[in-house]
Amino acid sequence: MRYQYTSPGAQNPFHTAVKNTPQGIKLLIIINIIVFAAIELSGVRGELFRQFGLVPSFVWQDFKIWQPFTYLFLHGGATHLLINMFVLWMFGRELEEIWGKKQFFVYYFITGIGAGLITMIFSLYSIIPIVGASGAIYGLLLAYGVMYPERKVYVYFFFPVKIKYFVAVLAGLSFFASLSPGQSVISHLTHLSGMIIGFIYLRQGFQLKSMRELILRYQLRKMKPKPPEKKSKPTTKNPKIDDSLYKRRVDQILDKMNAVGWDELSESEKNMLYNASKKYSQDQPPN
Repeated sequence: MRYQYTSPGAQNPFHTAVKNTPQGIKLLIIINIIVFAAIELSGVRGELFRQFGLVPSFVWQDFKIWQPFTYLFLHGGATHLLINMFVLWMFGRELEEIWGKKQFFVYYFITGIGAGLITMIFSLYSIIPIVGASGAIYGLLLAYGVMYPERKVYVYFFFPVKIKYFVAVLAGLSFFASLSPGQSVISHLTHLSGMIIGFIYLRQGFQLKSMRELILRYQLRKMKPKPPEKKSKPTTKNPKIDDSLYKRRVDQILDKMNAVGWDELSESEKNMLYNASKKYSQDQPPN
């Protein structure tokens, strides 16, 4: 799977993005690299995979309950590690910046461990080790697709595809591949399970309806609004009707921002979002 990510209206060059990588993403990447190097140099790679990879029969029969957690830090090769860490960095950065490190870690490990548990249920007697962070990575892709459906990725660095369709195709491929008979070196069921757990968590635990406000607050932290214009004379309109129209207009601007990017908004639209953010913050303080 090869793709290139593009973010509409991005202002920072690539090296700045690397430099500004959030702490949580950095920590996960460093740990995964250290674990990979240690295993490759150990000379007992197979045994370590059996002990710390996810082997369903070992968990059920030998009660190795740590495996649904530790398998996330093992990888089958340098390419496997590189792809997972690249996707983690590319799509996880904005999620951590919006959610915060704590919430990001919660989501990452819930999707990764949850994907492992579902795989165990459907592979009760398997003795083949499952390794890799792909369950959590697919969970992150699902979350990114939900939050930024109109963003584009370039498949094989050439074909532009909206992220919502890209994620849907990955989910479909994982689903049908998981139904195929025979063994595969890729655990497609784990990939699909990461997306399923992520979707359930976003709907129930994190609430999709709050994501618009999270994105709004994140974007507005990066800009300084122009001084507000002089207040007009108060009107005698019904405040409930005005509030409803105001929220509808804010939703329209958010849809536009999601489709074309922050930089394509007019100054009046940016200022309106800024004022909306302050209003939402008063009504419901951020987590």
